[in-house]
Amino acid sequence: MRGSLGGPRLLLRKLREVMAEPISPQERLDKIVEQIATNVVAEVCSVYVLRDDNVLELTATVGLKAEAVHQTSLKVGEGLVGLIASEARCLNLPNAQSHPAFAYKPETGEEIFNAFLGVPILRAGRMLGVLVVQNKSHRTYQEDEVEILQTTAMIIAEMIAAGGLEPLLKPGSALDVKRPMKLDGVGLGEGVGLGHVVLHEPRIVVSALIADDVPREAGRLEAAIEKLRISVDDLLSRSELDQVGEHRDVLEAYRMFAYDRGWVRKMEEAVKNGLTAEAAVEKVQSDTRARMLRQTDPYLRERLHDFDALANRLIRELMGRPHGPVSGELPRDAVIVARNMGAAELFDYDRDRIKGLVLEEGAPTSHISIVARSMNIPVVGQIAGVVSLVELGDSIIVDGELGTVHLRPALDVEAAFAEKVRFRARKQAQYRRLKSRPSITRDGHHVQILLNSGLFLDLPHLEESGASGIGLFRTELQFMVATSFPRIGEQEALYRRVLESAGGKPVTFRSLDIGGDKVLPYAQSFEEEENPAMGWRAIRIGLDRPGLLRIQVRALLKAAAGRELRLMFPMVADVSEYERAQALVEREKNFLKRLGYELPETIKLGVMIEVPSLLFELDELFAKVHFASVGSNDLFQFAFASDRGNTRLSGRYDPMSLPFLRMLKLIQDKAAEHHVPLTLCGELSGRPVEAMVLAALGYRSLSMSSSSVGPVKSMLLELDVGKLRARLLPRLEPGRPAEDLRAMVRAFAEEQGVPIQP
Repeated sequence: MRGSLGGPRLLLRKLREVMAEPISPQERLDKIVEQIATNVVAEVCSVYVLRDDNVLELTATVGLKAEAVHQTSLKVGEGLVGLIASEARCLNLPNAQSHPAFAYKPETGEEIFNAFLGVPILRAGRMLGVLVVQNKSHRTYQEDEVEILQTTAMIIAEMIAAGGLEPLLKPGSALDVKRPMKLDGVGLGEGVGLGHVVLHEPRIVVSALIADDVPREAGRLEAAIEKLRISVDDLLSRSELDQVGEHRDVLEAYRMFAYDRGWVRKMEEAVKNGLTAEAAVEKVQSDTRARMLRQTDPYLRERLHDFDALANRLIRELMGRPHGPVSGELPRDAVIVARNMGAAELFDYDRDRIKGLVLEEGAPTSHISIVARSMNIPVVGQIAGVVSLVELGDSIIVDGELGTVHLRPALDVEAAFAEKVRFRARKQAQYRRLKSRPSITRDGHHVQILLNSGLFLDLPHLEESGASGIGLFRTELQFMVATSFPRIGEQEALYRRVLESAGGKPVTFRSLDIGGDKVLPYAQSFEEEENPAMGWRAIRIGLDRPGLLRIQVRALLKAAAGRELRLMFPMVADVSEYERAQALVEREKNFLKRLGYELPETIKLGVMIEVPSLLFELDELFAKVHFASVGSNDLFQFAFASDRGNTRLSGRYDPMSLPFLRMLKLIQDKAAEHHVPLTLCGELSGRPVEAMVLAALGYRSLSMSSSSVGPVKSMLLELDVGKLRARLLPRLEPGRPAEDLRAMVRAFAEEQGVPIQP
């Protein structure tokens, strides 16, 4: 009893007519199940819709008792229908009642039926409901009948996603697709943002589902697949990718999927059954995604991103849409949602409209997190699958302090967070009132507070926050947002504007720190590396490609004419590297002097201490440099051999642990011994608890993001450094029993009334 030849196409044509009729949602759904039952010669056809309470409600049926509609329901995992929903897979049984998961519902009258075929109703891999057909006879449904059900389930999924079926549910119920969700992740940037979802790589909405001309759609699909394969092959054949590495591994995964006959055959079959080429790709993508999400094998789950990216690329190819992030005007309260993104990509958006950032990946010291914090954008990362859970325009709340995201929040939750935003605004106003007060501790120690910066738009924060200057100006950000290497004139103009805007306050420039995870898209000489964080980057590039460093040094010298120039070099691993960089600066200074250019009034050169090998040359180093800065982010990751971009390791080691605090104390003690000014400009300095400890270790200069200045200064004004130092330093001595130093410091703050909450 199989459907007639051409049945899927005939059914889709009839369903299109039903979708166009001016009838109620219930009437439309009733007609759909009638058409499906007729097409596959089934005595029963039923639709179950997933509600927000994790219950599947019978929403329409032909063949079961009419009074069961909206009365019969099953929890996810209960009965055959619940089993399909929990596993997102088809179930084809000749004798359903003999299956151990069968659950008898007497109000339906289904005890007389034996054959059972059920398919999940999916959209973007998300479970929305279950579509079922049944017969009295014992039979196994054929492949074409399974395909018919899967294809029509896609159309029902669009009805559910559009919200058209919500009024049909029992009073007080809502669709699961509209369910409020609380998602737990990791806070990567403090603050609270309320707004609406903007997808960094927006899903293309496939509106044309049913084909008018099947042969034409088959041809379009074939041509698009061929173009896709050629583009992937072309990327893999490029000389700069002719090596091993993570980027090539991703492309190899793309090629594996692009040439997979099973994937292509499923799409071709969907087109033959009457779907458009785009709808066929989306259907197979959704089915595959649902299965892969439920895999326990971590390798298969990781390959899901590769498969999704390729399927989305194919849909864009078919629809003539460009690849890349969202274009056009943002809403005024945009919350960007992405799997991950580069720091430079954030600058493509209008900063004034971004209220938050949500990432599936990300780590506290990843560069996107650092840049977002410098822009005072709340960030939450490590929320698996969030891109699939959101829809464009969904209301969303980002809590960067607690590391949570509230998707489609209830009104009372939204009101509570709106009050939290107002409270933070009042607190920030209190911090602004402190901006003119010197940051002197209760026992008289002055701690200089500086800003980390990297763009001209950061400069207004210098005055607003009351910081004493810029302790770290990341010059590479100008290179990362450009489409080609900035010319010497462009660099000089930026550096001069920075110095002028600082109004006489000190500015410390860091020479170009590219490489690692900051590869410039227009720099063809950069190669993929097995371990880029410890590879060809920062001063290593500057010394190996001296033309690049010379141009930057020349621009800095010209920009600082008549002023003080403070320049430090990153990733210095031994004193000889600093000496070579110092000699390069001297040559450039003499060159400009011969040409008659005005030079800086004073030139002070320093290094960033972030490679552990330098700790064994501190005496030699401090005898040569004018100043130094501790780059605690890299120093910490190298000290613990813990990649700062690896989300599995991001919380494994504590920078307030004994070995790292001993390391920081050693650096500070040596700097004091040689009377060399020392600043700490990593993420530690911007957190009140860690800043307390740094002050106790002897650090008197801290550089941080503008949003951290207020909380840190508020803490310092109430801190008795001597008391904390007396408690902390003995615990760093050898032979002491192991202790949770973070807990000890927090207890001290509570006891002494020191504010440590941002």
